[in-house]
Amino acid sequence: MKLVWRPRLLWPLVLLVSAAGTQAAEEFSFDASEFEKKPFELGGYVQLKQEHFALNPPGALYKLNYYNQPQLEYLDRTTGTLQLAGKLRPGIGTFDFRTNSDLWRDQLATDHDNSVYEAAYSVRPDPGLTMEAGKRAMRWGKGYAWNPIGFVERLKDPNDPQLSREGYGMADADIIFSPGGDLQTIAFTPVLLPVSENLNSDFGASGHLNPAAKLYLLYRDTDIDFAWLGKGSRPARYGFDFSRNLATNFEIHGEWARVLQFTKPVTDASGQVTNVTENATSYLLGLRYLTAGETTYIAEYYRNGTGYSAAEADQFYQLVDTAFATGNSALVQKALSLSQGGYGRPNPGEEYVYFRAQQKDALGIVYFSPAITAMMNLQDHSYQVTPELQYTGIKNLELRARLFLLEGGRSTDFGEKQNSRKLEVYARYYF
Repeated sequence: MKLVWRPRLLWPLVLLVSAAGTQAAEEFSFDASEFEKKPFELGGYVQLKQEHFALNPPGALYKLNYYNQPQLEYLDRTTGTLQLAGKLRPGIGTFDFRTNSDLWRDQLATDHDNSVYEAAYSVRPDPGLTMEAGKRAMRWGKGYAWNPIGFVERLKDPNDPQLSREGYGMADADIIFSPGGDLQTIAFTPVLLPVSENLNSDFGASGHLNPAAKLYLLYRDTDIDFAWLGKGSRPARYGFDFSRNLATNFEIHGEWARVLQFTKPVTDASGQVTNVTENATSYLLGLRYLTAGETTYIAEYYRNGTGYSAAEADQFYQLVDTAFATGNSALVQKALSLSQGGYGRPNPGEEYVYFRAQQKDALGIVYFSPAITAMMNLQDHSYQVTPELQYTGIKNLELRARLFLLEGGRSTDFGEKQNSRKLEVYARYYF
């Protein structure tokens, strides 16, 4: 399927290329007042993004997501985003927040969304003790693209791992010790994440407090975390991670998680669903390497114990084909329901590899950082490659362009996605 280039898609790309030709040089100045804690701080960014999707009509997820909608080959979407982040320091405590507002328009609809990503009040009665309550986006795990031990957070998007995510309402604390010697630091983080009809309802079954905890150790320059989530809205699970610099420019990391009595719905081609309950193990191994020429390489292997094998996924894709070939609306609804669960996750398979290379100041242009990212499902050999250009040489302005290229045959992970290509360009201004 061809990717159609539209003139209005090129405005941020033109900005990026033209900006890369001029380098911003600023004089260095030091102002001690900039480091003083202010009673109120407010920042954030505004962003304008243009996306062009080359859709994949034969794909299972296209058929389901565009069921009873106009059938399109291309979709152009314009999105404006405002993200605000602030801190208020009333007395001994600190209240911080992060909000996200999106307004988008494409050929099918114009819509908007306003979300509070984080809003929490914290107190620090002692340098080694912090307590807080509110909505918080936790960051558990050492993986770059995936986090098997991210037990109390929303899934990370491997296509943009550093993107801000919405948190959950919780009460938590950080208790920090410094014993000295080989064991340099100990930090304990207990968490309570309650679920009801009106609070954290998408975390799982309501009526549970969901206790969790993380123990951090800095032992002989190795970062180690032990994580646990009690049985409640989700099955109980536990795991650990580690990260260590083997050299100043070479880091290795890993995660391991065990989910107890995890229930996974598995369908056959006729729509007969079986709930399989078993213990699931997920793990990740990765590295980060910086060359003398300032090229950063990141590589990770991810084993998703809660995912679907290629054979299990193939049964789901056959179900979708059968449902639409026969026009059986009941089968379509069943397939649609399954796609809204595990089958429709960004990475529903069992085995993936991730690779990213980014060059700093490429072509001698300061602040110009091209990169390429690849992700492959190791069982069905479908993959996605994403070249990108990024320029940050204008104060407070980030320009970025990415092209997503998805490749795979029938009944494969990336071959059955909603789109086969996507061009994305945006300009983001920080304030």
